[in-house]
Amino acid sequence: MDRTGRIQVYTGEGKGKTTAALGLAWRATGRGLRVHVVQFLKAPGTSGEQLVAHVFGPMLTMKPMGRRGFIGRRGCSEQDVLMARRGLEEARNAMLSGNYDIVILDEINVAVHLGVVDLKAVLELMDVKPKKVELVLTGRYAHPEIMDRADYVLEMKKIKHHFDLGVEAREGIEF
Repeated sequence: MDRTGRIQVYTGEGKGKTTAALGLAWRATGRGLRVHVVQFLKAPGTSGEQLVAHVFGPMLTMKPMGRRGFIGRRGCSEQDVLMARRGLEEARNAMLSGNYDIVILDEINVAVHLGVVDLKAVLELMDVKPKKVELVLTGRYAHPEIMDRADYVLEMKKIKHHFDLGVEAREGIEF
């Protein structure tokens, strides 16, 4: 079996990027692989996936590295940048530790787009990925350089969404 790790990017305006990455994590833990998820721009206790991560025990580690609220609405602060830098360092340490088979950087593409994470730092992280580690980067607005370096890019395309009609995000469905 080929255990060469690849770099995957899930991007686009459609729903399902984090869900796809977590589906991969779920499947991987079922096969005995260890997964580390770093969530950029997401505060602890704000999403259903965080509330259930403990079920996977030591096979899945999830670290939310953000604060409540949307940066787009409140603007980017020094605290957001500091938390994102810590998140990137967390991801780098996990990736290089030898303890994980898969490292997921959830919403990293949005963090780069908003300027809270430096593009060069993400590209450098991609460059030092160990051969056997699968690296997954999610979020809208994936930078072309990130997509160019990836082995696999999936773009989620929205055709129709109830948000467009003013329906609020629903607990357990959207978060």
